[in-house]
Amino acid sequence: MSIPTDVASLKIMAHVYKRKSAQSTFEKTVESLVSSVPYIDWVGIYLYEDLNHKLVAASCFENDMQWTCNGELKFPIHDSAEKEIGLMIVRSKHSIAFDVTDVSTLKTIAAAIGQETLVN
Repeated sequence: MSIPTDVASLKIMAHVYKRKSAQSTFEKTVESLVSSVPYIDWVGIYLYEDLNHKLVAASCFENDMQWTCNGELKFPIHDSAEKEIGLMIVRSKHSIAFDVTDVSTLKTIAAAIGQETLVN
């Protein structure tokens, strides 16, 4: 199950290291994961603003699948100072969708989009 996630990761990391804008990278991340990985149905990236979470990129803003997903993974996004600044959420309609390699790859993506895109 990890090959599609690895393919999406390559697309995302290429975008990250081109030093595109944060918003562009967030949009590329959600688009690549949903279009390349058949068992990922929704991705959202939230940034913390004061005590609130602001959804800055999503594969679908109208439906976050919160109540219809069977699998959900959450990954913290840290800046270059290791401060947690946001969260990447990945949801699937499949009950057993993610394996250990997916988790590792998605964790790497969350780290990269925080440290490389939001350099302080």
